[in-house]
Amino acid sequence: SSGINAEYGVTMQAKVIPARELLRTLRRGVSSFVKVVEVGPRDGLQNVKSVVPTDIKIQLIDRLSDCGFQSVESTSFVSPKWVPQLADSKDVLSGITRSVGTEYPVLVPNLKGLELALDSNVSEIGIFTAASESFCKKNTNCSIAESFERFKLVLDLAQQHSVKVRAYVSCIAGCPYEGAVKASKVAEGSEDLLA
Repeated sequence: SSGINAEYGVTMQAKVIPARELLRTLRRGVSSFVKVVEVGPRDGLQNVKSVVPTDIKIQLIDRLSDCGFQSVESTSFVSPKWVPQLADSKDVLSGITRSVGTEYPVLVPNLKGLELALDSNVSEIGIFTAASESFCKKNTNCSIAESFERFKLVLDLAQQHSVKVRAYVSCIAGCPYEGAVKASKVAEGSEDLLA
């Protein structure tokens, strides 16, 4: 919405993959299934300097649902000390209008985040690591290897509660702290997630 963009400086960005590159990847035997997860309400807002009011976040998520997105990553259960913008995660989730056919996953960086998410009756979570040690340390306060150790506890609890888990690797196209990221680090992290 232009009103949201104008008032809070929110912009949405997407990485465009050239069709040639996508076809080359698909021919190598990788699944042809692609799931689009709109992450604007979480990733797009988490670094906005002024706190976006809860009702505006709810409006944004509802509008994205109305656009037909099948998956809208609505928020993240992180420490409000580190990400004050997302301190209202529980209120946001309880305030949105859930559309039939739309999932509302949340990002959880650790077991505490999952425990908080479970209190809000989530049915899907996202976990992440990075292809960059610096990014992983600055975002989760642990190394890439330690992030995989944390995943084990999160995955166990998620499975006990029948919560779907989506995992991903951040910084595949570059790191704001290290610059270029080697493709081998991206492949390594991806393979470890699939293991």
